[in-house]
Amino acid sequence: MSQTVDVDLFYIAFICYTVAMLITFFTFWKKTGKAAVIGRIVLLVGLVFQVVGLVIRSYHARFMPVTNMYESMNLFSCLIVLAYLVVDRRLKNRSLGVFILPVIFLLMAFSSLPSTSKEIMPLIPALQSQWLVWHVILSFIGEAGFAVAFCASIMYLIRKRSAENSFIAQTFPSLTVLDTISYRAIAVGFPIFTIGAIIFGAVWAKYAWGDYWSWDPKETWALITWIVYALYLHARIVHGWKGTVAALISIIGFLATMFTLFGVNYLISGLHSYT
Repeated sequence: MSQTVDVDLFYIAFICYTVAMLITFFTFWKKTGKAAVIGRIVLLVGLVFQVVGLVIRSYHARFMPVTNMYESMNLFSCLIVLAYLVVDRRLKNRSLGVFILPVIFLLMAFSSLPSTSKEIMPLIPALQSQWLVWHVILSFIGEAGFAVAFCASIMYLIRKRSAENSFIAQTFPSLTVLDTISYRAIAVGFPIFTIGAIIFGAVWAKYAWGDYWSWDPKETWALITWIVYALYLHARIVHGWKGTVAALISIIGFLATMFTLFGVNYLISGLHSYT
């Protein structure tokens, strides 16, 4: 029974996030008021349940629960919620939630599918290393930043095509603010992703398989993702690229991130197929 408590808490968090998403959908243009307060409280309650569930699962498993898709997407969605709350607190504009909460909802919906195993399984030899923890957690922290940038970039493109006196223009943050959110989220997420996914991933690969790099499909797509965001930062810092082009690169980068997480796992076999 103890090993199912974390799953129950996951479902409670999922319900809370769904309710918060629905509240945000119907009231996102209101910066203050009861609905805004209730939405934030429900989201925070869901986060508490999710974090407690992760802690309980870690305690019973005796390792960080990031070894299958259920565990990985559980942690990833939790980190995106944290990233969103940080941005939301500074932005004071709830419209970002209309885009980022559905991403969280979809990740948790996938994790909740009956076909996604939620049983705690013993670690296979290749995963019995502290490098697993640092590699996966830092990768997901960086990717949580990419998720925020992705949503801000979509909002930028929608805002760009909207008339100045439209509802969207009056509700969304300005183009400059959206562009800045995307840039800062990538600027923070990219070095963390670099350390976790690329550097620590290579060290762990050496420990587990004897080589720093083997061109495994997930390694390859992680590198492709890294290159896209490196291009984004290089183009912005060196050449001053902003606006629409930067938003498109940000969106492409997150799509590459999602393919690394899902496409490689289910379409391409490799050493990382178990995660």
